[in-house]
Amino acid sequence: MTLYHFLVAESETPDERAARRAHTGRSSGESYGATLQQMYAGARITRIAPADADAEAPTPHQLARYDAVFVTGSPLHVYDDTAEVRRQLAFMRAVFASGTPAFGSCAGLQLAVAAAGGRVRRMPERIEAGVARRIVRTDAGRDHPLLAGRPPAWDAPAIHGDEVETLPPGGVLLAGNAVTRVQAAEIRHDGGIFWGVQYHPELAPGEIAVALRRQAEDLVAAGLADDEAGVERQAALLDRLHDAPDDRAVLWALGLDRQFARADGRRTELANFVATLVEPRRRAA
Repeated sequence: MTLYHFLVAESETPDERAARRAHTGRSSGESYGATLQQMYAGARITRIAPADADAEAPTPHQLARYDAVFVTGSPLHVYDDTAEVRRQLAFMRAVFASGTPAFGSCAGLQLAVAAAGGRVRRMPERIEAGVARRIVRTDAGRDHPLLAGRPPAWDAPAIHGDEVETLPPGGVLLAGNAVTRVQAAEIRHDGGIFWGVQYHPELAPGEIAVALRRQAEDLVAAGLADDEAGVERQAALLDRLHDAPDDRAVLWALGLDRQFARADGRRTELANFVATLVEPRRRAA
């Protein structure tokens, strides 16, 4: 059986990758790759960093050789007119032109939106951190395969201060919540198809805990916690959930269910993407 060959595109700059490794031991792309390896044993993972000044920009023809492209989250702000952002947007446009199915989380979704002509903004007076609560489908998302297996409302790992303001032409809103209107979307552009979510199906609770600690000062300033000790209490609960996903006391304290706690539940959208868009394409090749 031919194994999958996935391309993971790091949305972080070199400094951001180094900072994340210092705190978690892995960059966002390395975390993404590890998740995909766990889900699809033996899959070949190639990582690239399109934001880097010395990165070789792949052509649509080169990108078409992969079974799928995954675009990670990062602190990148796609509305900033910087060389790093311009390189990322050029990469995402090449992905669309290649026709290779693509999936993105958080900044990955935002990159696809901006590359296809939509708009991203800083979230007004709020941050969504730790858990995105009570995500619900739109009418268009009710029977969409990206969300197959999700209950009527669900929670997901999340940490972001930017959000999609306007979807591009060819964009379909699939899910949202009271904090962020665009939590899941499909984008068809220039012959390509992208499925993305604002949350992080690739991250485990312990990784979200690390992110909370790294941004504790910002979370206090945003009013999500009274002080950094409050952030630490939340992070400690997520660490406990990471180590004991069936611990009912921790689930109760966090107000979460087992779909969030267990890896296969958190990764629902990743599995649906591969089963619906990637596997049929490979069989047809």
